[in-house]
Amino acid sequence: MMSRRGLLWYSVLCGAGVLWSGGLCVALALGQRPVHSVVAVGMAALLTVPGFAAGILANRRAYRTQQPWRLWSLSSWVPPHVPVWAAITAGLVFFAFWLGIVLAFVQLDGNPERRDGQYVLNDHDKITVVSEATYRRQLDHEQQISLSVLGAFAVGGAFLCAARATDHES
Repeated sequence: MMSRRGLLWYSVLCGAGVLWSGGLCVALALGQRPVHSVVAVGMAALLTVPGFAAGILANRRAYRTQQPWRLWSLSSWVPPHVPVWAAITAGLVFFAFWLGIVLAFVQLDGNPERRDGQYVLNDHDKITVVSEATYRRQLDHEQQISLSVLGAFAVGGAFLCAARATDHES
């Protein structure tokens, strides 16, 4: 079983993943690319994945979780000792990342590629030649999707680890 201190550290690590992913998603939405794509997504994954896995395992072992009894009851999704404001905040931040995913998918016009020195969008074998700015914007949308997915996982990891670490019944 993981210690409370370890779970709190994982929660802080996931919290850093939320801030990293969220900050980069906002920058991408504003048309800026402060960090190279590989570094941005790689760092988000390093901050998120260990804490998310630890949160899932710790909660699964501790609470023997099953499907919630009532779909819309907050108490069936959240451990009883977690304050309602914390659950609502986590839900709103998760929703913001979900919205980022949806908005980026809506703006995708195809898979950006370079062919014969030209920038093109490949949409189910329909090739459209585009400007470099449009090509880069499509790459930004792809990066925003990746960061938003990792940000949503980071919210879950931070919440699950913190919930388990602050449970005083065990």
